[in-house]
Amino acid sequence: MINRRDLLVGGGAAAAAYLAGSFVPLVAQNAPNFGAPSVVQVGFRKQKLGDMEVIALNDGVVRRPLAAEFVRNAPLTEVQELLRSQNLPTEYVDVPYTAFLIVAGNRRVLIDTGFADNGPATTGRLQANLNAAGFTVNDIDTVVISHHHGDHINGLRSKAGQLVFPKASIMVPTVEHAFWMDDARMAAAPDAMKGAFQNVRRVFGGLGTDQLIQFQAGQEILPGVSTTAAYGHTPGMVTVSAQSRGEKFAYLADLTNVPQLFARNPDWAVVFDMNPEQARETRRKVFEMVVNDKVLAGGFHFPFPAFGRIEKLGNGYDFKPVA
Repeated sequence: MINRRDLLVGGGAAAAAYLAGSFVPLVAQNAPNFGAPSVVQVGFRKQKLGDMEVIALNDGVVRRPLAAEFVRNAPLTEVQELLRSQNLPTEYVDVPYTAFLIVAGNRRVLIDTGFADNGPATTGRLQANLNAAGFTVNDIDTVVISHHHGDHINGLRSKAGQLVFPKASIMVPTVEHAFWMDDARMAAAPDAMKGAFQNVRRVFGGLGTDQLIQFQAGQEILPGVSTTAAYGHTPGMVTVSAQSRGEKFAYLADLTNVPQLFARNPDWAVVFDMNPEQARETRRKVFEMVVNDKVLAGGFHFPFPAFGRIEKLGNGYDFKPVA
């Protein structure tokens, strides 16, 4: 039987934070007293990639207070100073949510989903931006999930429980899915963490094996589309890459939740990293690969348009958005 110690070993810092009562819910509400965040007016951006097209689709943004626990291993004053040096607010952070659509021939592959109508009022814009980009939910034939945190999977189902992309196969990483679907692990979880396990069951429950397809990290899951293990943020998170005619795009998922902080200081640990040390090693390894290969990169929480290049900067890295 799995006990609380097993859960902490498997869940790392995030589980410990739950037990300490400091974990911020995955579906965060906008911070009071700081005003509403600005929502991008044109929430899609298209980029050619050989014979493919990659489209960033913004789902919205959440403004959250910058508390001491947000960066778990650095003083708040140091975090604020780094934000101040980039002319960014120091009392709160704005966290955007951007999924990506790969258009390859007659394939329409969506990577991660945002919130649908399950999140704060400043989220849930993916479908409208998908329509503005020239597509509908019925055009999506495949949804690839990088990991099972709520802001990445909740957009699969509406609050009423209906599938948002009814014609799509849903592909999930085997290691990630096994962790969150483990009934014994859920039973051993502290009460504050049970909701995350239950939400995974709400989203994926009732899907048959013909619609819910598991894959091993490292596989080419579709022609020109492959995945790489990026464990640490969660037990089984993957990054996703697309390649066509020598051009490559790397979707980095939650490798860094706020690039202005965790790209520049890749050894810092965000509160959401479930295994901070593994996440740190993964962050440096993947950033180094992206820099060396000079590939176009995108991240779920990168500032919109969420496309750009990663460059070395001191002991860390810097995200340079596309113009």
